[in-house]
Amino acid sequence: MRKRAALAVLTAVAAAAGFAVPGAYADDNVGDIQVDRVVVNGGKNIVVDTADKTITVSVTATDPSGIWDADFNLWRGPDGSDPYYSAEGLIDPNENTTPADCVASSSTTSTCSKTFTFEPDWWLTNADAGTWKVQAQVSANDGSYTDRWAYTTTRLQRHSKLTVNASPEPIAKGKTLTITGKLTRANWDTLDYRGYTNQPVKLQFRKAGATTYTTVKTVYTNSTGNLTTTALASEDGYWRWNFAGTTTTPAVPATGDFVDVQ
Repeated sequence: MRKRAALAVLTAVAAAAGFAVPGAYADDNVGDIQVDRVVVNGGKNIVVDTADKTITVSVTATDPSGIWDADFNLWRGPDGSDPYYSAEGLIDPNENTTPADCVASSSTTSTCSKTFTFEPDWWLTNADAGTWKVQAQVSANDGSYTDRWAYTTTRLQRHSKLTVNASPEPIAKGKTLTITGKLTRANWDTLDYRGYTNQPVKLQFRKAGATTYTTVKTVYTNSTGNLTTTALASEDGYWRWNFAGTTTTPAVPATGDFVDVQ
């Protein structure tokens, strides 16, 4: 049974973890502390399948007195109003209410990091896919601090898969090939993969010995995520489907299927 609680209480959960509700307080900065950069998941989108996914958030900051501590919150929703979804309150509170791990690169500069584990079998639902904001708090040894509610953003996406099959194989030159496939993506509500419907997917061909694919046509997935079309066989080569991705689902190419044309 899924353990996800009603999200209406997350405002209180986040407050208990030490974070105010976005919009309730403006960004704050005291002293001359400077944030150089905030990096989420190495600068890549967070792509989660049906298993747990752990990512790292880090901040590099500088202050003349040195950096003392830092913390982060991943959240989405309108500022200061419901729905307010806080990864800080949902992802293992025992782990994520602890301070970040800070490593000094000099007497004034440190990089502080913290991990978050996204758990589809506990709190993630399909509605959670999309853009998330990143709050960063950094404190210096002399009491200087900075707190910005949306220092940067990251994109949380449902992992995708794409298959292809071109037949018959082999085939006589000039005959008609049938190319099928299926586009699926992780379903966090059911913990399996389901067809991604009504999505444009490019059919591409790469002739034997070449290094790049050329787009032949665009086909839309049906109500179950399936793809089917035809093409004339003219020379040996590889056929594949290529999905460009959406805000909630990453791009994915199918592995090319080689067809011997005789």
